[in-house]
Amino acid sequence: MVNKILLIDDEEKLRKLLAKIITLEGFEVIEAADIKSGLKKLDVFDIDVVLCDVKLPDGNGVETAKLIKERYPIVEIILLTAYGNIPDGVKAIKNGAFEYITKGDDNNRIIPLLYKACEKVALARRVRQLEKQLGARLSFDKIIGSSAAIKSAIALAQKVSVTNTTVLLTGETGTGKEVFAQAIHQASPRKERSFVGINCAAFTKDLLENELFGHKSGAFTGATKDQRGLFEEAHLGTIFLDEIGEMAIELQAKILRVLETGEFLKVGDSRPTKVDVRIIAATNRDLEAEIDAEHFRSDLFYRLSVFTIQLPPLRQRVQDIRLLAQYYADIFALKSNIKPLQMTAEFVAALERNVWRGNIRELKNVIERSVILSEDGRLDVDSLPFGVNSSKANDVLSSSFSMTTVERQHIQRVLQHTNGNKAEAARLLEIGVATLYRKIEEYKIQ
Repeated sequence: MVNKILLIDDEEKLRKLLAKIITLEGFEVIEAADIKSGLKKLDVFDIDVVLCDVKLPDGNGVETAKLIKERYPIVEIILLTAYGNIPDGVKAIKNGAFEYITKGDDNNRIIPLLYKACEKVALARRVRQLEKQLGARLSFDKIIGSSAAIKSAIALAQKVSVTNTTVLLTGETGTGKEVFAQAIHQASPRKERSFVGINCAAFTKDLLENELFGHKSGAFTGATKDQRGLFEEAHLGTIFLDEIGEMAIELQAKILRVLETGEFLKVGDSRPTKVDVRIIAATNRDLEAEIDAEHFRSDLFYRLSVFTIQLPPLRQRVQDIRLLAQYYADIFALKSNIKPLQMTAEFVAALERNVWRGNIRELKNVIERSVILSEDGRLDVDSLPFGVNSSKANDVLSSSFSMTTVERQHIQRVLQHTNGNKAEAARLLEIGVATLYRKIEEYKIQ
């Protein structure tokens, strides 16, 4: 794509000469003789960089830079002046100009600056596109399923998303609680701010406290400087506390304080830090039973469960299994650089018969394995693990195939999938590279 440069200068001869030089460098140049016509060109053309004189018949380029950046924040501006001065240069940069240069003295800098400015614009456009894609990927529209159970959960989440209400997501492991949390944030007034997530089960009490709230310098050995916690990082945004049922009961009191007062104490600090954060929590535990066992605070539970959404397990969403399986099959086929795969009726039937104790996460892993083992552009029962396809398991058990033979064939197929990349094959097989080499030698795999 050719970069478009808007050249604003009232000196026609100089403007035409500069336009010719810039055009010879491969840029497309749109000309304007004053600020008014230049702004109109910005409305019509998809401009990348504005090259603008400072003194123009109807205004000042330094002030115009601020106006352009307000209307078109991605566009970069290079200001040209016959008589450069430091105060104007400082103000130009403050107003958003990419550079402020003097005519004549800095002419040889114009083309390199245009290239650099265009690179910055391209990066900004790419970031904006990725943000749009991320927003779409994290929206409710991307939650797959047409069953009544999932539609009901989505409807509840959509209603609460536009508020600042605390949300508690409950359900078995692998039901998509973090996906729902991100969708709620993305549909909320806080969507332009940070979404910060943490798995409370992944840290000890002291480490989790430090991660959530940060610390002051000198709070403990090795704390050489102040550290912000995740609550500060999520200020004006959303924090997602996954597996909150695993949090130590002593730490639960600090979460309760944030909910009640909007403030907390950093480790080693005596003055509270104030934050404005929306909390979305998730758990696969029965928190009321945890309260009875004195593992969870009842007052925190009542504050968290203002709005509770129960996410259904996959076994209650049988009609969604085909949609989810096809979605993941397409993703893994794309990653493996192979054509989209067709699922046989027997393959889908086996998936729908399975209990799916690990829910969507387990289904995703099974589909990845099946894509690796696929042949002839199809996903069939031969690529499923024994536990998923019980009829195939019985056939194999009654056959003369030994486990050694099955393992050898499986390793061969994974190595074919990775084009002989043993490190990647070991990762997919979930074994060490040394173990893989030993098995290759043992089975005499070529």
